[in-house]
Amino acid sequence: MASKIDYSQDQAPKRSIVKEVDLEEAFLRRLTDLKYIHRPDIRDRATLNQNFREKFEALNRVNLTDGEFARLLDEIITPDVFTASRTLRERNSFTREDGTPLNYMLVNLRDWCKNTYEVVNQLRINTDNSHHRYDAIILINGVPVVQVELKTLGINPRRAMEQIVDYKNDPGNGYTKTLLCFLQLFIVSNRDNTYYFANNNARHFAFNADERFLPIYQFADEANKKITHLDDFAGTFLIKCTLGHTISRYMVLIASEQKLMMMRPYQVYAVKQIVDSIHQDCGNGYIWHTTGSGKTLTSFKASTLLKDNPEIEKCLFVVDRKDLDRQPSASFAFPELRRTALRLLSRSKRKHLWPQNVALN
Repeated sequence: MASKIDYSQDQAPKRSIVKEVDLEEAFLRRLTDLKYIHRPDIRDRATLNQNFREKFEALNRVNLTDGEFARLLDEIITPDVFTASRTLRERNSFTREDGTPLNYMLVNLRDWCKNTYEVVNQLRINTDNSHHRYDAIILINGVPVVQVELKTLGINPRRAMEQIVDYKNDPGNGYTKTLLCFLQLFIVSNRDNTYYFANNNARHFAFNADERFLPIYQFADEANKKITHLDDFAGTFLIKCTLGHTISRYMVLIASEQKLMMMRPYQVYAVKQIVDSIHQDCGNGYIWHTTGSGKTLTSFKASTLLKDNPEIEKCLFVVDRKDLDRQPSASFAFPELRRTALRLLSRSKRKHLWPQNVALN
């Protein structure tokens, strides 16, 4: 689902002409229907920063001086996508002018659904070396987390992907000098065909014919039916709580490679079923899928989410070979692991802990 995409269907001429501005207006209306707040007043870097400041101060119950806010921006804005992504997901510390510490969050980490969800369009970010304008940006608690680039019906969505890559390759671009460093996801669409992919540092963000460095995804339902139309995609993937859970639970920070990775839709559904089955005390189960499908990641991610069940005291992550002992703990940077008991057991003990009742595929 993630690697090879057939663009041939986009090459046929379209009889109807849908302008990009019309597509953008329809998309904004769709998000408004989904209870996003449209912020037409946020058009540039100054208004973006001011909105972030208001949300930050309200969330952390603090009033910053102008000097403190300027220093806060200097501390959190970074050209390193991986570092910004960790800052977004963790509690951080800041020293105020009087020397007292301020422990803060950028978003409500306890319940992502309770954050403020806003959308801005035609945001123009001017830096020393770039003058870019973005079709639509989704903000969570004032933090830009999703960029949406739209193309006219009949134009290959790949054009939007290449445009984003070109933007990121510009020296001193907005992705490295402004709050846009916190972008987690990119979505591209020509209305009929919609794709999404994770933000990353340059070494993991090269787009070529083989899509070797830039995994691209199409969303799908639980029956693995692709959801490609922008309206349908927004009505499933961009529901506020769903988007919050996607970013907080189902994106993976790979520490060993310093990169972000999206979980495939079927992995997300499998994790949800595992967690729900245990919460409902439905018995045991197993994951049955092909080699290379991500079973280890699916199991490991499920184990980190089970900490939310107060009745679970320990989570046993069982592996059957040594390379899987090292891979999860070394590769996946999950802040939740600090609060999850993780223990590795040998193959000889697995048969006593892994009976088969429920198949997740």
